[in-house]
Amino acid sequence: MRALSGIQPTGRFHWGNYFGAIRQYIALQDNEQAFYFIADLHALTTVREPNLLAEYTHDAAVELLALGLDPNRATLFRQSDIPEVTELTWLLMTVTQMHLLEKCHAYKDKKAKGLPSDAGLFTYPVLMAADILLYDSDVVPVGADQVQHIEVARDIAQRFNSMYGEVLTLPKAHVVEATAKVPGIDGEKMSKSYGNAIEVFEEPKKLRKKIMSIQTDSLPVEAPKDPEASSIFALYQLFATPAQQEQLAQRYRAGGMGYGEAKQALYDASIAYFAEAGERHAQLGSSPAVVNDILAKGAQKARKKGREVLDRVRKAAGIVRLEA
Repeated sequence: MRALSGIQPTGRFHWGNYFGAIRQYIALQDNEQAFYFIADLHALTTVREPNLLAEYTHDAAVELLALGLDPNRATLFRQSDIPEVTELTWLLMTVTQMHLLEKCHAYKDKKAKGLPSDAGLFTYPVLMAADILLYDSDVVPVGADQVQHIEVARDIAQRFNSMYGEVLTLPKAHVVEATAKVPGIDGEKMSKSYGNAIEVFEEPKKLRKKIMSIQTDSLPVEAPKDPEASSIFALYQLFATPAQQEQLAQRYRAGGMGYGEAKQALYDASIAYFAEAGERHAQLGSSPAVVNDILAKGAQKARKKGREVLDRVRKAAGIVRLEA
């Protein structure tokens, strides 16, 4: 069984990215055929600054490796290092019906808001389908709101197969276990676009400043407080053991505790949780040659499999040289 997942390099990873998706994706690397790619071609639809895109792409590799992705157990590569994926995209576009793309979320949302959308945004589901189908992927781990992407890939593959024979493997969505909403410093869902995110690898001083700025109610120190209504406690639960969670919950309910104390507990717990990852991040951050080598070897392995599938697709579609 081959698992595949991609992540766009549109900014540094925050707690919501990690607990909402990355942690679950990395857990699937025990399958020796797991493929993970950094979707820099997809990111071109939103990141228009070349230097920034290159930086984000490298940072994504460093952070994934630091957070536990093991290149000896899974294949990590840059999407743009696989030219086979762009050729397969075109071959798939020749059988993809317009109405299928018109109903996709990203395009529909922009159109509904009256925002401009380009051909890249409109056709990105085909590139995504090529990402999945190029490696004979069996399962694709996604959040519940991303299942449509897998359905589109299946629809495109089925249409191609109906025309040319059983050429492409039909993938299945593996819906990762939903994590409770990860609140940002304003209490809303954590998101880079909301400006309320806490990055996984924040510098300690900046991290503490952000945690201390988490919005709270105006209850006095002596008043009992409801941990279930506190975004500080919701975040603390991500890092703490059940026993630690119960201990802090009791402090909330007993009264006599200010929110500053809870914020300090959150800071300490998060520092401890990411301590080992932070050490690896520092080492990898100062070793770009090591990271580039991992990506190059991953691309070599991915291209080997991709060429097998692309050759199959080309032959089925008649893109071959006639023998003399």
